[in-house]
Amino acid sequence: MPEWLMMRLPMITTAIFVCAVGACVGSLINVLVYRMPRGLDVVKPTSRCPSCGTKLTWRENIPILGWVLLGGKCRFCKVKISPEYPIVETIVALLFGGAFMLWYMTPPDFTLLGMPLGSIAPEWAANGAGRTWPAFLVLITLLGSLVAMTIIDARTCTIPLVLCWIPAIVALIAHVGHAVWIEAAFGPPRLIEPGLWSVGRYRWETATGEVWTLATGGLHNPRFVGVAIGASAGLVVANMLIFWKLISRSFADYDEWEATAVAEAQAQTQIEAQAKATGPGQNATDPPTGPETESPDHASPTDLWIQYPHARREMVHELAFLAPVVVLGMLGGWIAGRLAGTAVIGPGGVAEPAAAMPLWLTVLGGVLMGYLIGGGIVWAARIFGTVAFGKEAMGLGDVHLMGAVGASLGWIDPVIAFFGAAFVGVAWVILAALARGRLNRAMPYGPFLAIATVLVIVLKPAIESGLGRLFSMGSPLDLP
Repeated sequence: MPEWLMMRLPMITTAIFVCAVGACVGSLINVLVYRMPRGLDVVKPTSRCPSCGTKLTWRENIPILGWVLLGGKCRFCKVKISPEYPIVETIVALLFGGAFMLWYMTPPDFTLLGMPLGSIAPEWAANGAGRTWPAFLVLITLLGSLVAMTIIDARTCTIPLVLCWIPAIVALIAHVGHAVWIEAAFGPPRLIEPGLWSVGRYRWETATGEVWTLATGGLHNPRFVGVAIGASAGLVVANMLIFWKLISRSFADYDEWEATAVAEAQAQTQIEAQAKATGPGQNATDPPTGPETESPDHASPTDLWIQYPHARREMVHELAFLAPVVVLGMLGGWIAGRLAGTAVIGPGGVAEPAAAMPLWLTVLGGVLMGYLIGGGIVWAARIFGTVAFGKEAMGLGDVHLMGAVGASLGWIDPVIAFFGAAFVGVAWVILAALARGRLNRAMPYGPFLAIATVLVIVLKPAIESGLGRLFSMGSPLDLP
């Protein structure tokens, strides 16, 4: 065996294991995609053939290979199994394995067809998988959740909120726990790249020749951390106010309005059918006859939610929900500034607080601020768009989706992804037009946000370079 292969064998073995984990997660995603929109339990009963109901054994449940070995048919009833199952499992396996290889196995100077693949890995990955696995765990949790959300949203125009909460909770626990671990192992780190606007480039020297960075692009300014903690507390307060019915949830009467609208549409359809069926010698009260007068399969108007007439009014409820977030965020920033002490002038003439924060608190602020800004930018677009057009613009599921992205990756990535999603949407419209009806042209915005997030993760060096050139033309800010 060549020496270079022996040296890389442990990492290759790990990469294969990560791919296998991705395939298993893809199998789980197939279960979630099928059961969650139907309101079924995702754990029980165990996997069964949808056609004959036979309980599947471990042989049929092997990701990817199980479908291949079965020839794409149920072993019991011979009904065809959708190729979607192995496709999803393969996509997730490639996402997990590809991320691991790009992050930890690709040399920094490696290029492929002129593309600098070695520069894709974030700075924090330079310390190796052994010390940065919590951040990588957050990344693959987010990727798996994005795949599940994309499929479900594309089919049902809804995003199960639990799929957004899982990566956000994992990010909160893993990122903060990682910071506690690093500080316990190396002691308090020394900030060697301070500056208010260098939010993506905070680096701590933890040992001789080693630099550790924050996966979330932390906020070392105590005022920002105070704003993040205060605003997060405001979210808790706002939900408590809804629970106690002191403020109303937005669109609370939508189900009642929809039921009334559907009933009216069905009644109108029957009247029109009777009128068409009435001919010479037949009274309008007689039973209609003829194939063209059969009851319609779907009497509900298309995209009924768009016709809801009180969308602008409901934005008042959402502004009331956000009021505690804004107030407690401002209060938290003020309190943190008072506790931090007198500011000092740091490198570059930037005013910085005199009191240093523990690393875990800095990371906590980065996670919370990422969640708030990621969700907040979509929520702002939702409110302004709804007020402007009188129809619900974007959904709260999109708000939670980008909040999860911000908690996992920091506040910069969801901002870029939000604007990049518009270009993904345009690309989809062009692709659908070229397909000449073979693709569904109507697509919710969630899949565009998810795809844009993955593109930002992969293309971040190019995006950073482009933004750096843009801001350097007319701004002295030191952007990542």
